[in-house]
Amino acid sequence: MSITRWEPFSDLMTLRDAVNRLFEESFVRPSRVLCTTPAAVPVDMYQQNSNVIVKASVPGVKPEDIDVSVTGNTLTIKGEMKEEKEVKEENVIRRERCVGTFSRSMTLPTPVDTSKAQATFENGVLTLTLPVAEEAKPKEIKIQAR
Repeated sequence: MSITRWEPFSDLMTLRDAVNRLFEESFVRPSRVLCTTPAAVPVDMYQQNSNVIVKASVPGVKPEDIDVSVTGNTLTIKGEMKEEKEVKEENVIRRERCVGTFSRSMTLPTPVDTSKAQATFENGVLTLTLPVAEEAKPKEIKIQAR
């Protein structure tokens, strides 16, 4: 028979994790069961050549319902998911699609030239091409030997 050291706090942490998970799934993230407002807009941002490329997934939103703005080094994407009035309320079996306004702001890695920016929308994906501002581009300094 071997003797095992009992550590009471390790058992309490396990119980604590279980209670935290219970409360998170019940109250903090009820959007899995019921959706009242749209979730955050998922975004990919990367730099390609001398452009910052931003791709945002906004399925079910029309391009005219999306506003994009750059203030300083902050990019903001706002929009609205509108409800379709085709289905009568008494016949609804399940409703998971969100309606309402959404907004997502993020810091750009470098200053951009908004006068040359381009935005395209295809298959629910908004693609922004933001050229890096001239003052933010690296400058090469030639060395003169004496």
